[in-house]
Amino acid sequence: MFDLAISCRNICTPEGMREGTVLVSNGVIVDIVPALTGQVSQREIDIGENVLMPGIIDPHVHINEPGRTDWEGFNTATLSAAAGGITTMVEMPLNASPVTTTADALDKKLAATEGKLHVNCGFWGGIVPGNGPEIEKLINKGVPGFKAFLTHSGIDEFPNVTEQDLHQAMPVIARRQLPLLVHCELTTNVQPPPAADVQSYKNYLSSRPKQWEDDAIALMIRLCEQYQCRVHIVHLSSASSIEQIKQARQKGLPITVETAQHYLYFNAEEIPDAQTAYKCAPPIREKENNEQLWQALQEGIIDFVATDHSPAPPALKEISSGNLIKAWGGIASLQLALPVLWTAARKRKIPVAEIAKWLCEKPAILPGLQKSKGRIAKGFNADFVVWDPDKSFKVTAEALHHKHKITPYIKQDLYGVVEQTWLAGQLIFEQGRFPVLNKGKIITS
Repeated sequence: MFDLAISCRNICTPEGMREGTVLVSNGVIVDIVPALTGQVSQREIDIGENVLMPGIIDPHVHINEPGRTDWEGFNTATLSAAAGGITTMVEMPLNASPVTTTADALDKKLAATEGKLHVNCGFWGGIVPGNGPEIEKLINKGVPGFKAFLTHSGIDEFPNVTEQDLHQAMPVIARRQLPLLVHCELTTNVQPPPAADVQSYKNYLSSRPKQWEDDAIALMIRLCEQYQCRVHIVHLSSASSIEQIKQARQKGLPITVETAQHYLYFNAEEIPDAQTAYKCAPPIREKENNEQLWQALQEGIIDFVATDHSPAPPALKEISSGNLIKAWGGIASLQLALPVLWTAARKRKIPVAEIAKWLCEKPAILPGLQKSKGRIAKGFNADFVVWDPDKSFKVTAEALHHKHKITPYIKQDLYGVVEQTWLAGQLIFEQGRFPVLNKGKIITS
């Protein structure tokens, strides 16, 4: 007798969409069969024409606890994730306080999760100047990799690294075969024009030119080749770097790339002035640039899509002043990861199976979860999202579970309604309700 049987006409498997029934025992997928024959499970449901997809994996999320729980926190972040079909996240080493650059800081972060994890969560370590002795300690505590900035991170506790810092850290990370995630902007090489009008989005965009990204990515390609260290470029926004990334991959270098939903959904030409909810770094660029990101994603040069959920209170976002230069750079979108990407992909007639690759299968690889998560297949965790690709909704602040409802997606009409989320065979979200809470686990490498 199985614990659970989910029948569906649109099961998203690695081999493509198929009809059948997924059988689950002890939180693991046991089999996928064409049809049920008799009572074989304690719980049997039929989700009809809805899509059964692997639970979404988002390896780029800022939760900010401990220390800045007023920005977000584990409770609200993981509720938002569950409501959006995300079953596993990997949280960045900032903007918590203390930042996760020491083993002691990681212990504090793990303690802060107690009773607040509604989905699974892992934790990246951080690389900053001078924390070389902590790298092995963090690895031994289970971090799946490390994050570094090549420009100011936004908070002084997490300073950017120099090339010399990377020469010291990358051999250690490479020896342990873990990835180094890098925010690629080199702000010293190009001086942007002065921003006379602080409410002008055009001025903000010109203040962070593509060349900052392109130069930083060139540096990381060179260091990746020198040390054969896995390098992952986070939130790519400059299409000018696609060619050098492609060439590096053709040389066999271990480089992977993500972009974010907002670079694929919005275009700079459509962003109003003084609307700080749109501010992120690197910035959302022009339509022509972003169409090239779409092409690179479809060609596999960009591996996957992650939210870079980075919320902040209204005062930090300069909501009242509209000051795009001073405002915190970060977009809150965790709960909307699936519908935002699907809405934009649907216009391009991209099939659902591609969405599963970009949100589930490919992101699982970065933190080393590809043998247990990201696929609907025998032996994989029974983490699922049930969603209706043909159903639309208007984004409202009231429906969001993020601590702060500041997001550029408010009032957007999106396709792809999440009906259910399952974690290890347990229903954790259904049509606006959370049947069970605190079922998330800490993920370690």
